[in-house]
Amino acid sequence: MLQAVGVSVVAGGTRILRDVSIGMRPGDLLGVIGPNGAGKSTLLHALSGARRPDTGEALLDGRPLRRWRPGDLARRRAVLAQTSVLTFPFRVLDLVLLGRSAFAGRASRTDDLRIAEAALRETDALHLIERTYPTLSGGERQRVQLARVLAQIWLPDDGGHRGQGRYLLLDEPTNNLDIAHQHAIMAIARRVCDVGVGVVAVLHDPNLAVASCDRVCVMNAGEIVAEGPPATVITEDLFAEVFGIRVAALLHPIHGRPYFVPA
Repeated sequence: MLQAVGVSVVAGGTRILRDVSIGMRPGDLLGVIGPNGAGKSTLLHALSGARRPDTGEALLDGRPLRRWRPGDLARRRAVLAQTSVLTFPFRVLDLVLLGRSAFAGRASRTDDLRIAEAALRETDALHLIERTYPTLSGGERQRVQLARVLAQIWLPDDGGHRGQGRYLLLDEPTNNLDIAHQHAIMAIARRVCDVGVGVVAVLHDPNLAVASCDRVCVMNAGEIVAEGPPATVITEDLFAEVFGIRVAALLHPIHGRPYFVPA
């Protein structure tokens, strides 16, 4: 289980997170939504171990993240950052192979290459394999970076995403993507969950969260204001309270969950 327990974070004299507690198990797809500045990315950083809380603790399988060896933690969780700045002319293949560095000495070069290609295929980016990273569009870069973090937690012994207690943390994974690839990314997240990986995704689009996630965590001003199944948690009243906009809830004709349009 990956969890935050009573986590608070202070930066520049401002409390970014206030006593936040949330947990997820392998196979969960948890969406984190809220307005800009709500603390969504900071929560993700705390859950990843990149930001140590000022109070409280982030835990993996009951052990504080700060007590995990870096290599062991890297094999258990991977993080797709909101932005990735890279100007060196790396080939796409070489960039994705960087995700395999946590398995150095534990997997063969053949396994690493096979997994890197499979991760690129999963993100609809295999055709970019020989391109250099700086020549890619923003959307193409996002898909390649997703392939890199998939490769990081892709077990070498079966060629698939057998989760076994692994976690994927995605900070605005649909950034710079057209609508087709936004839904494709969330479909990838669902497939990863289906084989036992826990996924946390910070999302800007509440409708995408409702359609894709098992649970949603709604944040505002550094606090969790609602958490649970999206169809029950995200309501017209919540939109007005958290996002400051009036919406009307309609019933989606295919998946049967609500979706929201401006009122």
